[in-house]
Amino acid sequence: TSSFEFPLFTKLGGRVEVLLNATPRRDVNGAITGMVGVGQDVTDRNKAERESARQASETRFILDAANAPIWAMDMEGKVTAWNQKSVELLGYTTEEVMGKIAANFVIPEWRVRVKGVLDDALQGRATANYEHPMVTKDGVRLDMLLNTTPRRGVNGDITGVVGVCQ
Repeated sequence: TSSFEFPLFTKLGGRVEVLLNATPRRDVNGAITGMVGVGQDVTDRNKAERESARQASETRFILDAANAPIWAMDMEGKVTAWNQKSVELLGYTTEEVMGKIAANFVIPEWRVRVKGVLDDALQGRATANYEHPMVTKDGVRLDMLLNTTPRRGVNGDITGVVGVCQ
């Protein structure tokens, strides 16, 4: 079975994007005698995928243009987003932090308290202006104000936390 995506043009000149799944048709001896093809109109799906990609790109641009460290974590406390200002202030690249436990980027003696703030957000309780120290990759201490809010999925379920620092 092979799949091909290609445009078809309607009698009225409209364009339809089609996904064709093609499978050889064989006789009782296994010799190919033809092809069975099933086409599916994927125009709307492709349009939705392009719009989703556009929105993701725009969101990434906005996050990276912000003059504040902005990051996100999942329900397990692992970093899922890290904007450019976070990179600039803390010195950790996005690749270095993705999938790591967010609380581990706080100085050790403050981790339990900051984890409590993050856990509150995971339970639906936002926090504003929580002051705590962090240490950059180079070992410099930074006093930060942390604002957390629950991150919600399309159904309203909490899927993680968004953090904005000052």
